[in-house]
Amino acid sequence: MQPHPILVTGATGKVGSRLVPLLRGAGARVRAGSRSADPRFDWTDRDTWDAALAGTKRIFIVPHDGELLTRPFVGRAADLGVERVVLLSGRGVDVPGYMGEGHSVGGTHLDGEDAVRGSGLEWTIVRPGWFAQNFSEGFFRDAVLAGELRLPAGDGAASFVDAADIAAVAAAALTEDGHAGRTYELSGPRALTVAEAVAAISAATGRTVRYVPLPPGEYVAELVAQGWPPDLAAEFAEAVSPLRRNLDAHLSDGVRRALGRPPRDFAAFVADAVAAGAFDPL
Repeated sequence: MQPHPILVTGATGKVGSRLVPLLRGAGARVRAGSRSADPRFDWTDRDTWDAALAGTKRIFIVPHDGELLTRPFVGRAADLGVERVVLLSGRGVDVPGYMGEGHSVGGTHLDGEDAVRGSGLEWTIVRPGWFAQNFSEGFFRDAVLAGELRLPAGDGAASFVDAADIAAVAAAALTEDGHAGRTYELSGPRALTVAEAVAAISAATGRTVRYVPLPPGEYVAELVAQGWPPDLAAEFAEAVSPLRRNLDAHLSDGVRRALGRPPRDFAAFVADAVAAGAFDPL
């Protein structure tokens, strides 16, 4: 194992919070990069970058959505002696129109991918689809707990991927040989509609959770009525549009390619989330 610490940005997020203990369990030294860490890491404060990168040879990057900061960060990492970078990107970022017109997150990922490929470092790109954990600790959770998930997702399906699998692939790419120059597209083993996903949660929890498909305009109007700025509401509706257009239903082989095993099923995610109390009443 490398004697140098591995920097994990986004260490408190869905993937980073799973990756840090995986790496430590494998005997790696880990520097958890976050605004509350010591040394502090803040994407928007470049004065924190050098201390976070100091002495590291391998880094995991969770980009700062909506801004083109990955490129200068990777450049600075290379200057400071980093040798290997694993980038968390997103499924469909290289598909024109996948995220909707002018969606800022897609631009962040595309520029970040281009930056790591041209950096001269060993690189691996991880492109997951929709996280299963969106239902248990992400932006669907409050609605699930309230019993009604309202989305402009139509009856499209997604092959929801478990964040535990994303973290496991990242850990392998950071600590093993044989992953350099690879792009891993990650999905779960089957596609489910949002209605099927909440039905699985209902069956496992005994809670009634209903999915209500909305037209995009009505969804945006509801968000605005809740206090969202109109531009952010419209962008979020666009972020859901791959589901409505059934663009995320296909299965990818990245988990098997990276780890030599199949991806975790949505049912396993639900069972773990229930056991952890993620769906307990507020």
